[in-house]
Parts: sequence; C-alpha cells; structure tokens
Amino acid sequence: MPKVTFKFDIVKDSKTYYDAVNKGNAWGYDFSNSVKPEVKNMLKGKSWDKVKVKLGDMLKKGYKEKEKEQNSLAKKIEGGWRKVEKRYFTKLEKVTKRKIYHENFTAFFVTIGRCPYYPKEHGFAVSLFGKETNLTIAHEIMHLQFHHYFEDKITKEIGENKFQDLKEALTELLNIEFKNVILGTDLGYPNHKQLREFISKSWKEEKDFDVLLNKCIKYLKEK
Repeated sequence: MPKVTFKFDIVKDSKTYYDAVNKGNAWGYDFSNSVKPEVKNMLKGKSWDKVKVKLGDMLKKGYKEKEKEQNSLAKKIEGGWRKVEKRYFTKLEKVTKRKIYHENFTAFFVTIGRCPYYPKEHGFAVSLFGKETNLTIAHEIMHLQFHHYFEDKITKEIGENKFQDLKEALTELLNIEFKNVILGTDLGYPNHKQLREFISKSWKEEKDFDVLLNKCIKYLKEK
C-alpha cells in the first residue's frame, strides 16, 4: 500500500514563500495575501538567488524559536493522515480506475498557506498551520495521480493551460466520492466554479472517470 512520508525542508518552505509573493495569483486567488507585509517587501520583484539565504535564515530562526510547537503540529498532521491513508488510496484507485502510480510520496511541511506539488519528486507541501490538512494531502496526491496518467495525452488535446484548469477542477470529486474518508470541503479556485459544477453534474450522471474526462475535454474545447 502506498505511504506518505512527512519531513521538514527549509528550501521547499523558502521557495513557497518566494513563489507566493512573485507568482502568487492563481485562477483568481492571490496567495501573496497570506505573507506578512515585511516579508512580501523583502521578496517582491527580487531574484531567488538574491533572497534565498536571507529568507532561509529568517525561517530557520522561526523554526528554532517554535521547534516544540512545530514538532507537535507535525506529529498531529501525520497521525491524522495515518488514520485515513489506506482508505484514501483505495478510494482514489477506484475513482480514477488506475493503480496508485507510486509507492512513496513525500509531504514537505511549510509555514505558509500555499501548498505546491512536485511531480518529479512525487511530493507536495502541506501547511503546518492548516486546518484541514488531510484534505490538502488528498488534493495534492490526486493532482500527482492525474499528472502521471493523463498529462501528456490531455495536454496534446486541449493545451497546457486547460489541462491545468481541469487538473484543479477535478478535485471537486473529493466532495462527492471521498466524504466518508476526508473531512472538509474542497472549494477550489474562483475561476473554476463553472467547470467544477459541470464535473459534479457529469459525475452524478455517470460515475466513470474516463467518460468524465472525455466530457470535460469536449467542454473545454468549446470554451
């Protein structure tokens, strides 16, 4: 059975802050709003090479000052995930009709709300201070599963941007098929509201992932 390994990574955390400020706007949501003004000013418009050391030192200081609290949060997040891990992976295989593509995923703790994922590393970020961390983990692993099996094919059909739209909107299925496994509601991004509604309606008509993808591709081609 696949498993998620949890770890701290100062570089991943630092880069998440940097990208939140300099690449923060995503599908109608601005992640830079979650960054303190003084940190935002330090990073905005700067090159990564110029700020990475200073930013890393700032975060290391915070880690040291709040080590006990952060370790406690990390254990709580990992423990919470272990309770649903097996059921989640079993359900994801059933919904996508594909075997979980990798046996070991890595969750990197970050201290900001933005949680990117890293396909080449089979990993993703999860916020230490998040309220629904199981939902975040489920959301990001669904992205990784979708990338592995469908990115090349679907990108050729509708292009990279619409593939990304579809990838994000498909997490609407967490609200339908995973309610007994994962608590919380996956809200998605403002710009995907109509697509998520289409996915919800289409899935309820026929619960077949391949059929759903074909419908979504046709829908997006017409947009």
